[in-house]
Amino acid sequence: MQYKATSPEDYISQVPEERQAALKKLRSIINKNLPKGFEEGIQYGMIGYYVPHSVYPDGYHCNPKEPLPFMSFASQKNSINLYHSGIYSKKEIHDWFVSEYPKHSKLKLDMGKSCIRFKKVDQIPYELIGELSKKLTVQEWIDIYESAIKK
Repeated sequence: MQYKATSPEDYISQVPEERQAALKKLRSIINKNLPKGFEEGIQYGMIGYYVPHSVYPDGYHCNPKEPLPFMSFASQKNSINLYHSGIYSKKEIHDWFVSEYPKHSKLKLDMGKSCIRFKKVDQIPYELIGELSKKLTVQEWIDIYESAIKK
């Protein structure tokens, strides 16, 4: 589902009411745990966390006018989805998350390359997402990104 939001608050206000508390809590957990230097805003129609141009002027290679994306979340038709570039880009983070997930949820992990889908809003493992949010600093993310695009 695509929302025409101009801010994270605006985005949350547009989603179905039964999901708003979960999105507010998810946003709070991420903001509390994400290392300094990332910025929050609307990116690709979702609440996103990215490396601002003031830190990484080159921006995203697919569209240099966009700041370098890192993490985002969205309310989709059947789930709340969390996208984390570190899970996709760094095997150690992927493996850590996959092994930790069962300690935080009774549900089967529903995950794509960088997308984690939460179909039961009341079963989102917020503590685990907080830990995931801490895993990469801005500079570590830039280094991973640059090594990937220069290959």
